[in-house]
Amino acid sequence: MSEINVVPYIDVMLVLLVIFMVTAPLMTQGIKVDLPEAASGPIDVTDDEPMLVVSVKDDATYYINLGEAEEPVSLSEIGDKAARIIAANPDIKVLVEGDKKLAYGVIIDLMNTLQAAGAKSVGLITEPPRT
Repeated sequence: MSEINVVPYIDVMLVLLVIFMVTAPLMTQGIKVDLPEAASGPIDVTDDEPMLVVSVKDDATYYINLGEAEEPVSLSEIGDKAARIIAANPDIKVLVEGDKKLAYGVIIDLMNTLQAAGAKSVGLITEPPRT
């Protein structure tokens, strides 16, 4: 009569669980932006759907989320890069996250640049209101 000893498997599973719990918060990437709060509905996004996120910090520096180093880029560079990305994938969702302290004109200039680059629609990222 043979029996399977499952204790080693449970040990391995728990070790993997701890590893994933520790590394998951480190995998988030993006620019730290103090987003405005708004009572708006969420955008329907699936994990396999491509997104282009452009961030603007409170000092009006622009960042584009391409999975590379976080370096500020100019507005014209964002237009060029966005045009190439949108030409390669016309169905990509373009989202803007801007600091709540920014002037309205900075976000409008960015949205105009993205639409000139070929974005069909540009969404704004906000945080839900704190209760």
